[in-house]
Amino acid sequence: MNPELGQLALILALILSALQCLLPIIGAWRNNKPLMETAPSLAIGQFVFIAMAYGILTWAFWTNDFSVAYVAQNSNLALPWFYKLAAVWGAHEGSLLLWMLILNLWTVALVVLGGKLPRAFFARVIGVLGFVAFGFILYMVATSNPFGRILPAPANGADLNPVLQDPGLTFHPPLLYMGYVGFSVAFAFAIAALLGGELKATWVRWSRPWTNAAWAFLTIGIVAGSAWAYYELGWGGWWFWDPVENASFMPWLIGTALIHAQAITDKRGGLRAWTLLLSIFGFAFSLLGTFLVRSGLLTSVHAFAFAPKRGVFMLVYLAVVIGGSLALYALRAPRVTGGKSFALASRETMMLIGNLMLTVACAMVLLGTLYPLVGEALNIGRISVGPPYFGPLFLLLMTPLVLALPFGPLSRWGKADLKVWRRALVRIVALAAAAGIIGFIIGVRSWYGLLGVTAATWVMTGVALFAIKRWREAPRGKRYPFEMLGMMLAHFGIGVFIAGAILTRSLSVEQDVSMRPGAGTVVGAYTFNFKGVSEVRGPNYRAQQGTMLITRHGKPVVTLYPQKRTYPGGQVQTEAAIQAGIFRDLYVSLGDPVGDNAWSLRVYDKPFVRWIWGGGALMMLGGFVVMADKRFRLKHAIEPETVPARPDPVPRAKLAEGGA
Repeated sequence: MNPELGQLALILALILSALQCLLPIIGAWRNNKPLMETAPSLAIGQFVFIAMAYGILTWAFWTNDFSVAYVAQNSNLALPWFYKLAAVWGAHEGSLLLWMLILNLWTVALVVLGGKLPRAFFARVIGVLGFVAFGFILYMVATSNPFGRILPAPANGADLNPVLQDPGLTFHPPLLYMGYVGFSVAFAFAIAALLGGELKATWVRWSRPWTNAAWAFLTIGIVAGSAWAYYELGWGGWWFWDPVENASFMPWLIGTALIHAQAITDKRGGLRAWTLLLSIFGFAFSLLGTFLVRSGLLTSVHAFAFAPKRGVFMLVYLAVVIGGSLALYALRAPRVTGGKSFALASRETMMLIGNLMLTVACAMVLLGTLYPLVGEALNIGRISVGPPYFGPLFLLLMTPLVLALPFGPLSRWGKADLKVWRRALVRIVALAAAAGIIGFIIGVRSWYGLLGVTAATWVMTGVALFAIKRWREAPRGKRYPFEMLGMMLAHFGIGVFIAGAILTRSLSVEQDVSMRPGAGTVVGAYTFNFKGVSEVRGPNYRAQQGTMLITRHGKPVVTLYPQKRTYPGGQVQTEAAIQAGIFRDLYVSLGDPVGDNAWSLRVYDKPFVRWIWGGGALMMLGGFVVMADKRFRLKHAIEPETVPARPDPVPRAKLAEGGA
């Protein structure tokens, strides 16, 4: 009866989510303390039942209960135990249950850590999160029941998609969902502020650590997905502008704009309406990504199976959430005024440039992602939009942001010191040019590669100059508060990412070859010697395994063993073999036999590819470090302090309060 108990747990969670949506908000509206105080209990109760449902589904996988249709479709007796646990979220129904579990984890965290929020505001936040939960649980119960039965139960199940039988499945979806769902907290704060008419900047400070946490999780989730695609799909790339990749990238772009807009609102009281709007759109794009992945409209290795009923339900829910939020914003936004004025040359201006470029880039990605669907709907054909569209436009839009990036931290709020800008500009230009010259001398010949070297140096030099400036001018003990340290880590990570992304593209060497045993081919400075193919067996697959000896100047470097795996259902999956290194990867992917004892192979020499994910990890770390700043742990939330536009001379104590 376990699956029926799981279904009952979902229904009880649905009832509690409806009460969580209604009672606290009504209580805040009527200033009814007992109703407002139901919020924590309802949220925790919903979490208990969702966790129960998730545990029951996990137990069904663990015990091979193939009477549950979802288990029978995504597991079998031979599947290794760790993939059985990961298979819980390997398809639509289970991944949606994971989505709900993570939403409840965020809500319970807010219940535990948000006790110092004003009672009415806290009740509205929990109520908004209850509304979000109600829609998704109703979606699950009505269209995506993970506990549906098959009677009689089959003796064995089908199999988990071979693409997902990889360690990456155990951490990529949970991390990505932590980011997706985490933006619901920033959304709830914004809607709670609009509902209560609390349109001062105070709520932004309460929201900032939660927004940074969501952004950090989404960052590392995207990084993990990129790394998984690189080594699991056998194509040697790290980003293809796939529609589902874009679905996660759009909320990341809006989230990046949001954390900077929140800093302006918190420190200067400005951009309040813009910050509210970004808080709404951050979660809206998370919902849009969920809709696109689950609707069957997109063709992608990452997308779930076609299900029109699910897509219609999600589309209606998306319209209600976004439409209702924007209607509320339209009613309240005209009342949002205030904020300190600032000069053209100021930290605010630099951050506004970044906000503008990030939102335009998001719109560009949205257009490219949806355009094929629009073309098909208008009967003009399904037009393919890929890297030739996204790559150049994204590079063009990010150029102003990269140019402005070093000068934002070096600027003061209100009005920058142009002398500081001039000194920094001379040093940054000199070091970036020197890096470009050195890159040319050591072998970087393409303009694109030289652009990567100079752009990365431009960004990282700006971070270094800011760190030096703080060390010299700020009082000891206040030089690097966590908010500022997190900003420095994230910005430096951007520089590392730029270096990795552009240098990998410009310096990589790739060959698609047909090789017989004993043959060799030269790729860059390495010789790839093919030794042949043998058959091996895994726990639930058999594989053709190649042996490739790689040498450099006649000396052995490494032997790699790429595989072509065949699973019980007949599915075939390529497993690349990679020697990973800080400065380069050597990569071999085994193709198909081409006759006469020869095999097709794809071999790569990929310099600096790990810097892409290293830069992303630094950005993620920066997001988490910002959360530790003591300004966000105040016993009583206060209005943002007034920061003078341009004190002269600069008091050392005031300089330490600058923040990120």
